Amino acid sequence: MIYFLIIVVGIVLDRLTKIYAVKNLMVNPIESKLINLTYLENRGAAFGILQDKRILFVILTISIVLYLIYYFVKNIKKNPPILNIAMAMIISGAIGNFYDRLFQAYVVDFIEFSFVNFPVFNVADIFVTVGCGLMIIYIMLHGEKSNDRKDR
Repeated sequence: MIYFLIIVVGIVLDRLTKIYAVKNLMVNPIESKLINLTYLENRGAAFGILQDKRILFVILTISIVLYLIYYFVKNIKKNPPILNIAMAMIISGAIGNFYDRLFQAYVVDFIEFSFVNFPVFNVADIFVTVGCGLMIIYIMLHGEKSNDRKDR
């Protein structure tokens, strides 16, 4: 199924780009006016917050990923395709960063915007962000309106 392919492709892209970053960008970063490719070890959560809390992140990530997979599989036939794509992207990104955190105690980040002050990130982060964005767009377009609620 296409959704599982999205998960696998996301994980593979994340791993391959991180391997490239470790082998090449530690010594020879690539700089441009738009995007820099630099090597960074992120020992925290998104955007570097909560540094050096590895055990907390491993436990939280396992819990979240297992729940997301459970929800995804349980609802795959009921959910519209856009939500399944969003869930697949989020699961893929979460697994990609979890792999790093589990086996290295840090996440490899390497993509940096050179024109704005923004945290360094990676392909897994892109998958999570785009997946969340798709969910938000879907909810904004198709979600229940507050004045239509039946639970008032």
